[in-house]
Amino acid sequence: MRNPVPTNGRAPTKDQDLATDSDTVWEIPEPLSTLDVRMDDGTVITLRQHGNPAGPRLVLSHGNGLAIDLYFPFWSLLLDDFEVMVYDLRNHGWNEVSALENHNVPTLVSDHDRILEAIDEQYGKEPKIGVFHSVAALTSLMSPTKGSGFAARVLFDPPVCRPGAGHAEFETAAKRLAAAARRRTSRFRSMEQLVEVLGFVPTYERFVPGTHDLFVRATLRESPDGQGYELRCPPEYEAQIIDYASIYGVLVDFGTHVSPTKVIGADPTLDYSYLPTVDLSNIVTMDYDFLPDTTHFLQVEQPEQCAAALREFIESSAHS
Repeated sequence: MRNPVPTNGRAPTKDQDLATDSDTVWEIPEPLSTLDVRMDDGTVITLRQHGNPAGPRLVLSHGNGLAIDLYFPFWSLLLDDFEVMVYDLRNHGWNEVSALENHNVPTLVSDHDRILEAIDEQYGKEPKIGVFHSVAALTSLMSPTKGSGFAARVLFDPPVCRPGAGHAEFETAAKRLAAAARRRTSRFRSMEQLVEVLGFVPTYERFVPGTHDLFVRATLRESPDGQGYELRCPPEYEAQIIDYASIYGVLVDFGTHVSPTKVIGADPTLDYSYLPTVDLSNIVTMDYDFLPDTTHFLQVEQPEQCAAALREFIESSAHS
């Protein structure tokens, strides 16, 4: 592990009017510092520090097959008031691809815990608020620490489901989506080719303006042979996580977790492109809500509403 490397930070450059500007271009600012954190198997995950170091500390990560930069429409709204620590899951985003055999939920859980240790070691033991989406939320819930490393957590649409009829649907969806992930095209002639494809996929039609382009920049890298671009997270890696998500999704017991936790789900009346909304009908030990008219990708569909819900929960947790 190396010490945080200072870099030249700059403010985000984006149009504030998301609803009307179809030409929005999202530019990720340079981090205030970066930190390469070595995992138990030697894999390196790059942690980045953004925002206001004097503000409350947020720790953010993302969903399967994606990258934390895709969520910039959401976390850009937090930069003025919070210290924003972001990282990509192993084999995603800024990180190099490592061995497939280690790409599994238990390893992601271990990575999650190591990242929290590294933040405390290098940036000081300040209270941390976890802000995780999908499989990153599941790994936080699966951690043996039971959330003790956080002052609070906000989890966006984690793939968690209770045993029973709902879980059968969950497993069916997971098998279908894993098969679809394995069939996914992994190489493209140009970034523009994938941007064009996304425009025709109903899954992404609710994204705020400019995020199709951001999606491509966050999830593609230039191929080593120089012949076009390839997915940063290979399809087989994404599918392997989906294969076993339902196994771990039934193991979460919110009643054992020690930090205040808010789950914000997608609209349960809509169809989903990833996994069914969390079934929390018989769970009364945590705070649950959903955002109307959102799918599993709610943070890039309604970033302002997600940021407002986060701020509201942090405020209420501080006074509880």
